[in-house]
Amino acid sequence: MAGAMTVDGTIRIDRPMPWVGRLLSLPLLAASGYLLWNVALGLRQDFFGFGRLADDLVPVLVFAGLGLLVGIPGIILLTFRYFVVLNETLRQIVITRQFGPLNIRSSRDLADYHFVSITDDYDPQATTYDVNLCGNKGTEPITLQSFTRRDEADELASEIGRLLKLPARDYVGTEPDAD
Repeated sequence: MAGAMTVDGTIRIDRPMPWVGRLLSLPLLAASGYLLWNVALGLRQDFFGFGRLADDLVPVLVFAGLGLLVGIPGIILLTFRYFVVLNETLRQIVITRQFGPLNIRSSRDLADYHFVSITDDYDPQATTYDVNLCGNKGTEPITLQSFTRRDEADELASEIGRLLKLPARDYVGTEPDAD
């Protein structure tokens, strides 16, 4: 099954970060490294050289602030991970967004979700097929995985449906509901 791992009634589905996002983090980290390197050189000169910290305090603080302001989004882009854990024994869904040491988790009740759907994005050039966990009106659907090939989406939807005992519905090529 593509993108999912099953262990003892628990299904973990990882949504990988696109390589473009990881690639965009490199210029941010390089710029941050350059700014923070200049801060380190300035502080070294002030403490061990001929400079005075009082003269260089404003540039040091500005460069340190800019280095952190540019570096933190770079670290977030480089280390971002998103995964969904479906726990059949606890009847619970845990959605985790993780970047660096920070984890943002949200928990939902599995009983609120009644079927697995496959949808497309209506783009004739580069169609992507999303596998979603859906419930009644008012329940926000959870996108489990996106695929470029329909057979991979069908395989994941049928496997998730079989493991959770939920029906898999194919909405590819249909118009969205007004609701």
